[in-house]
Amino acid sequence: MSSTRWDKVELTASYTLLTILATELLTRLGLITMFPMPTVDLLLSILATVLVIGAFWFARQSRALRFCIIAFAAATQLVPMVIRSPVLLLPLVGAAVPVGIMLWAMFALSKKGRGTASHS
Repeated sequence: MSSTRWDKVELTASYTLLTILATELLTRLGLITMFPMPTVDLLLSILATVLVIGAFWFARQSRALRFCIIAFAAATQLVPMVIRSPVLLLPLVGAAVPVGIMLWAMFALSKKGRGTASHS
């Protein structure tokens, strides 16, 4: 019973991340006429957008697939930016600490209650 509540927390968190990524990707693609981007970035952004929007349907039963799509979509936005301008790696390393804590919490919540006695 407790495991079900934590599963809902993880599900809500992952769908929130997917919504934020979809919003960011659609905004970036919507502003392409004002801020042109390289062809590789455009193709990666389109692919990531399709996967993120599709994840609401085809990844609704697979936690691992949702996490993979979130990681891929984030990487398609961050990696090309850092390759072109390596100085941006410094703020990303600083941002990695809270992101790492959040990811650890999501993984911990997704495994909470499996194979152990549940505590109320």
